[in-house]
Amino acid sequence: MPGFNLIPTDINIAFIPKKMVFFAVSILLVVVSVGLFTGKGLSYGIDFQGGIMIDVRTDGPADLAAMRSSLGQLGLGEVALQEFGQPDDVLIRIQRQDGGEKAQEAALAKVKQALGTGVEYRRTEFVGPKVSEELFIDGVMAVGFAILAILVYIWFRFEWQFGLGAVVALLHDVLTTIGIFALLGFEFNLSTVAAILTIAGYSINDTVVVYDRVRENLRKFKKMALPELLNNSINQTLSRTIMTSVTTLLALSALYFLGGEVIRDFSFAMIWGVLIGTYSSICLAVPLLLYMNIRRGGKQDKAGAAAQAPSSS
Repeated sequence: MPGFNLIPTDINIAFIPKKMVFFAVSILLVVVSVGLFTGKGLSYGIDFQGGIMIDVRTDGPADLAAMRSSLGQLGLGEVALQEFGQPDDVLIRIQRQDGGEKAQEAALAKVKQALGTGVEYRRTEFVGPKVSEELFIDGVMAVGFAILAILVYIWFRFEWQFGLGAVVALLHDVLTTIGIFALLGFEFNLSTVAAILTIAGYSINDTVVVYDRVRENLRKFKKMALPELLNNSINQTLSRTIMTSVTTLLALSALYFLGGEVIRDFSFAMIWGVLIGTYSSICLAVPLLLYMNIRRGGKQDKAGAAAQAPSSS
C-alpha cells in the first residue's frame, strides 16, 4: 500500500530556472534584515541588557497571569515570569532600572509590596551590564561556532563547495530571523539564541538530505546537464522535505498558541525558522551549486580513477 504524500512523487517544478528570482528575494530579505538591525535595532531582553532576577516560591500553584498583571502595573518596564521546576516556583525577571544600586533596590521593594505576603523569596540577583554583555558575546560566539562546525561537517561529508553553499543558506536563515525580530519588536534573549541554533540544525538537516540526493545523481547521471540534475534532485526530495516541515509546524503551532507567554517568542522564532529554512534549502543552497564548479563524481570516483592511472601507463 503506497504511503501518504502531500506532494506527488512524480512532481517536476522548475526551481532551477527560477533561481535568479530566488536569489533576488533572498538578497532583498537579507538587506532589509541588516537595515532593520542597524537602524531600528533589537529589543534586547534582560539577559542582554541587565536587570533583576527574583526566584520566589508561592503558597500553592502560582497564578502567573495574576502575578504578571500585578507587576505589569508598577511601571518597571519589561517584566517576565517563568514557572520552572515545581508549579509553585516562579522566576521573575525585571529590566534594569535607570540609576544605580538604589534604583534596583527600590524596584525590588515595589515588587515585594505588589506580591504581598505568602511569597518566599529564595534568591535575588542583580544582572549588571558587564554580565549581560558577556552573555551577549557568548550567544554570538555560540552561533558563530555552530556555523563553523556545520561548514566543517559538510566539507568532510561532501566537498567544500557543498559546505560553502550550506553556510550561505544558514547565514541567510540567521540574518532573516534577526530581521523579523527587529521588525516586530519581539524580545531578543538567550531563548532566541537557542531558537537560532535549533533553526540552524533543522535547516542543515534539510540541506543535507537534498545534497545527498544531488551527490547520488552526480554519480549516476554523469552526462546529464547540471541544471536539470539539480532540479530533479530537489523534486525527488520535495515530498519528504514538505512532509517534515508540515509536521514540525503543527507541533510548533500548538506551542505558539497554547504554550503561554513564556515560550511564545521562542515558538514564533522556530516557526519562522522552519519556513525560511525549508525555503533556503530548496531555493538557495542547491541553486548555488551551479556556481561552485562541483565535480561530476564523488571522492570514491576520484580515488578509483587514481587507482586505474598506473595500470593504463
